[in-house]
Amino acid sequence: MKSTGSLNERASRKKSAKDIIKKVKKVELSVNSLVDSLICGSYKSRFRGQGIEFSEVREYRHGDDVRMIDWNVTARMGHPFVKEFIEERDLCVYIVFDVSGSLDFGTQNALKKDVCMELIASIAFMCLKNNDRIGVVLSTDEVERYFPARAGRRHILRIVHDLAGFEPKKSGTNLRAPLDYLSKILKRKSVIFLISDFMDDFSRFELPLKMLSKRHDVIAVHVEDQREIVMPDVGLIELEDEETGEQLTVDTSDEGFVKEYSHLVASQKSFTEKMFRKYKIDFVKINTKDGWVKPVTAYFREKKKRRFG
Repeated sequence: MKSTGSLNERASRKKSAKDIIKKVKKVELSVNSLVDSLICGSYKSRFRGQGIEFSEVREYRHGDDVRMIDWNVTARMGHPFVKEFIEERDLCVYIVFDVSGSLDFGTQNALKKDVCMELIASIAFMCLKNNDRIGVVLSTDEVERYFPARAGRRHILRIVHDLAGFEPKKSGTNLRAPLDYLSKILKRKSVIFLISDFMDDFSRFELPLKMLSKRHDVIAVHVEDQREIVMPDVGLIELEDEETGEQLTVDTSDEGFVKEYSHLVASQKSFTEKMFRKYKIDFVKINTKDGWVKPVTAYFREKKKRRFG
């Protein structure tokens, strides 16, 4: 006979699995129309087109661009061959997602983590529609989970499903860990989305970020909550660091404290953005109040406009 505790645990796991499946289906339904109508075309225009990294020659197929014919090989072989570039075969997208404790915060319409997860699902479904490969690295102060880059619906649904139920083992932040990890495993030019609230010392991950940006197309997505920027006047409150558990009582009515806090936050944001510009890394800001759709869509459209005029 099985114990009641064991049965209860099994029922709890079963309920949790059902909740995750419902959440995955809801995410897929909500993002599919956005992928179709708002982002997909601009996404393709942003990252696709003629590749810059030559791969191989292959036999000409109906519909190939005649400008890509390799006339030397064609003359030798007696029938048409075309040059193929890596970006024309497929695009490889990697997402580095900071799942540290500070992402479990939100005072507006959602937690920072949930806004990011919906964005990741949308990027994943964009990759599915374009037959691109996508890989994901989940990280706290170490790499906690790695999904190798693959294409296909089953792979995408696995990513979304596992993200919906993922519980990190640790709560700290060290962005150097996932960036070092990618530097070691990436063998070809890729698109890398770095999604975080960047509550980390930039100097710790500056070098691997710099190295990645030299070879890859890096896009930093900064998620924030309004209460992290503007401290509300609610008198004495107890704050707890989601990553360390450290607690601190502060007086939000103290003008000196509020001013110093605002200055510290503004300085950190300004420095981070300056460093991204220094290394020519695209930077997108999203928040828990307005979500990700407008800023990310605007980013893709602006890039498309710059590319095609």
